Amino acid sequence: MRRLLLVTAAASLAAIGVASSQDTTMSFFVTSVGSGKGADLGGLAGADAHCASLAEAAGVTGKTWRAYLSTSDTDARDRIGKGPWFNAKGVKIADDVASLHSDANAITKQTALDEKGEVVNGRGDKPNRHDVLTGSKPDGTKIADQTCGDWTLSGAEGAAMTGHHDRTGLDDSAAAKSWNSSHASRGGCSQEALRSTGGDGLFYCFGVN
Repeated sequence: MRRLLLVTAAASLAAIGVASSQDTTMSFFVTSVGSGKGADLGGLAGADAHCASLAEAAGVTGKTWRAYLSTSDTDARDRIGKGPWFNAKGVKIADDVASLHSDANAITKQTALDEKGEVVNGRGDKPNRHDVLTGSKPDGTKIADQTCGDWTLSGAEGAAMTGHHDRTGLDDSAAAKSWNSSHASRGGCSQEALRSTGGDGLFYCFGVN
């Protein structure tokens, strides 16, 4: 009997250990600032480095960061690891890639925080910064002609698909409420063009480990 109790207690402690071992430190955020050069992020490598720099400045180390961006030969959904992902306040955003790209995700203006844990301006705020660069369709796959030259353009040419981190837009359509595929930029890929439609060159960052 004593042996049985010890085995049962050990099993219970192991279960508790598994339950409590989930890392809830920040693994998802909206960049507080962009590159400053519109949609020219230095390609995927530059965008990833920007994510890492912001996260480390906020005190989160030991993670590999990837920008949620598609290119002409890459799908954003394939870059971000398996999940789950948590914001700077420890709120779970999604369990996995499938739930992230479904109505099950928890992305709202209150949860799509920047790396400092601060709310990012949305529709109705001044300035509005809710257009987040993605270059992606709702399922996280690429829109090849809407990635601003694979995130290297900052002029009047090109366009970038954006999502609304606050899930609001001009109407109640699915696109207006999409976090990752709402509308393309207008007037090119410059900082001014992105700001003209309610953006600021911001993008999503995910911890892949």
